[in-house]
Amino acid sequence: MGGQEVSTVDWQGKHVTVAGLGVSGIPAARALHERGALVTVVNDGDDERARAQAAELEALGVTVRLGDGATLPPSTELVVTAPGWQPDKPLFLAAAEAGVPVWGDVELAWRLRGTNGRKAAPWLAVTGTNGKTTTVRMLASILDAAGLRTAAVGNIGVSLLDAVLGEQEYDVLAVELSSYQLHWAPSLRAHSAAVLNLAPDHLDWHGSMEAYAADKGRVYEGNTVACVYNAADPATEDLVREADVEEGCRAIGFTLGTPGPSQLGVVEGLLVDRAFVADRQKQAQELAEVTDVNPPAPHNIANALAAAALARAFGVEPAAVRDGLRAFRPDAHRIEHVADVGDVAYVDDSKATNTHAAEASLAAYDSIVWIAGGLAKGATFDALVTGAAERLRGVVLMGADRALIHEALTRHAPDVPVVDLDRTDTGAMSEAVARAAGLARPGDTVLLAPACASMDMFTNYNKRGEAFADAVRARADETA
Repeated sequence: MGGQEVSTVDWQGKHVTVAGLGVSGIPAARALHERGALVTVVNDGDDERARAQAAELEALGVTVRLGDGATLPPSTELVVTAPGWQPDKPLFLAAAEAGVPVWGDVELAWRLRGTNGRKAAPWLAVTGTNGKTTTVRMLASILDAAGLRTAAVGNIGVSLLDAVLGEQEYDVLAVELSSYQLHWAPSLRAHSAAVLNLAPDHLDWHGSMEAYAADKGRVYEGNTVACVYNAADPATEDLVREADVEEGCRAIGFTLGTPGPSQLGVVEGLLVDRAFVADRQKQAQELAEVTDVNPPAPHNIANALAAAALARAFGVEPAAVRDGLRAFRPDAHRIEHVADVGDVAYVDDSKATNTHAAEASLAAYDSIVWIAGGLAKGATFDALVTGAAERLRGVVLMGADRALIHEALTRHAPDVPVVDLDRTDTGAMSEAVARAAGLARPGDTVLLAPACASMDMFTNYNKRGEAFADAVRARADETA
């Protein structure tokens, strides 16, 4: 299939520098060493964990330099980097000056696929500011329902290197890719790919919105069958227009409205396909009911349509789309219903760590007591508050940058009651839930959709969501 050729590299004796220990660095170092490369790992940190990881690699014969991730080792012919390392780090500037290429773990996996004697499975790739993990997991569920050997891999937490080099042989991979990973993946050529949406995020890493969008758009390069875009987000369609794809590759849109030709959309409570049918001008194929999507919030229906489009591009039958969506269960802390207490629903969307994700979450409910705040990461909240103002029964704010949200509420929703919690201790979430309960009325939804990162108060968004769920369950027990 065009664009899917297996790349071969003679690794024997090749001097490769791996930048960063951890989830991607250690598998990369091992894989390269096993293929005869002379591997040096450089790492900024020099803590106890890093020293333990270094000892394991050194026992194999890999050289490890801790506390010095800035200097390019002599004789380096290739740098393989962890995705989070910023492009302006001195190591990469030195590599560019020396004419040394830099690959990410995704690029390395792409180059190594099919080199272990197993078939190189095609990739169906998903990126976007929000919804990537859910869409990839939906896609994997649909592919599984079609009887295909598959896995959800990439930025979702399962190493692509492990997937392409492991003993399991796959028919197709559902691949989540971040903008970081795409930045360092110059030769990736997916079977089909989707950009779900674009909103400002990680601009400190990319330097500008234009650079961020350009890295997202790399996912379309060399696509062979379909470039899937969001009809409600023109920036994603612009990326399709700019992409250099294989001849015959099609632009496929998804929409929450009635689909036009070459689109998937929604008609009278049904997910329908007007792209992969014999006569897309006159025909529409029913794929599933909206109620087959869990939960059937608007942004999640959009995720389902994107997943369905990629599956259909791979030739999956409509019944498998329906069965896969019915079988799918969302991950924790993604618009997860925790409990009903006194006719008030409590929903955990701690994963809504930016304004774009929070906007989608708030749009899913009619009357909301909103728990928000944390680290804003440079975000502004005026547009978010303006769009949600009519749905807000009340707001409980917590976290380091809560004042920014409070100021936006004062400007755009001055009549909405606001509780400002000036505390960061472990009991803060319990008080937030209690104060939210005091504002709520029967039929309301108390929604944790912080629109901010969690690290000011919690280890990660999972811990923040767990604290919310624990507080809700404790309250349910008290009122039982």
